[in-house]
Amino acid sequence: MRRILIIQTAFLGDVILLTPLIQRCSERFPDARIDVLVKKGNESLLANHPQVGHVFTFDKQGGKWKNMLGLIFRFRKERYDLVLNAHRFFSSGFIACLSGAKEVIGFNKNPLSFFYTKSLPHEIGDGTHEISRNLSLLETVPVFPVPRPTLFPSKADYEFVQPYQSAPYFCLAPASVWFTKALPQHKWVELATGLMEKGTVYLLGAPSDTTLCSDISASVGSDRCVNLAGKLTLLQSAGLMAGAERCFVNDSAPLHMASAMNAPVTAFFCSTVPEFGFGPVSEDSVIAEVNDLSCRPCGLHGYKQCPKGHFKCGEGMNVSETNSMC
Repeated sequence: MRRILIIQTAFLGDVILLTPLIQRCSERFPDARIDVLVKKGNESLLANHPQVGHVFTFDKQGGKWKNMLGLIFRFRKERYDLVLNAHRFFSSGFIACLSGAKEVIGFNKNPLSFFYTKSLPHEIGDGTHEISRNLSLLETVPVFPVPRPTLFPSKADYEFVQPYQSAPYFCLAPASVWFTKALPQHKWVELATGLMEKGTVYLLGAPSDTTLCSDISASVGSDRCVNLAGKLTLLQSAGLMAGAERCFVNDSAPLHMASAMNAPVTAFFCSTVPEFGFGPVSEDSVIAEVNDLSCRPCGLHGYKQCPKGHFKCGEGMNVSETNSMC
């Protein structure tokens, strides 16, 4: 095996959860070059990764079909021996099938999986972790325990966040792409207010999360609640999370960043459930959820608003109890 391409063009968290598969490929085929294809904007997550050769990017916004065809032509020149497609949708299947690779393996939920050399089941809801599902593309038997994902902040990344680490601190990542996957804003205010008695609170997020984090910080009304949204790169954020007393996250990408750094983490599962397979795998992991709701889970990804109009899965979360565990 000389050349391997791994495809995951979904969200940030999905790329992080792909890293154990990269590691396992490196162990199985130590002489192979391993390249990865990710969605444009996610490539920085794999910076400094010792097992990754080249990171290709797929621009889904700027001329999607043109970009797909360009990638296909490039991959055919690379002459891959094996393509592992962890993405389950048409675009990645199209690229994988036309890549010219000798062997293509992916999940049978991809609409083009009948063209694969081998397709495998991808069942969500039975408690199998997404990391294990990804590893099934390469392994014939389940891998236990579930390995942690890995990220590799550089020395410069750690040096950049060092000034924030002079005293005990907590990292809070309050945002999510989907409203019903995020703990309500006032709950984050309550949590941050209680945590400030024990250390500084850093609010993390993308530039698009700046307003939310600014509103939370303003509601807390203390210089010990610091808005860092948009001020740190992804790997700088990971480096900061690594040294936190505890990280508090939604069912979203920061959860998997915390796992990758083996940081103590509390994950709030509102409309979704850990049984979907996206729970934390840090050694010190706590899942906070409201049980016994007949409407939960209401979907795999959540919604822009609660379908029932009450959002009990978020509003019913006891953050005071969560705070007391720190």
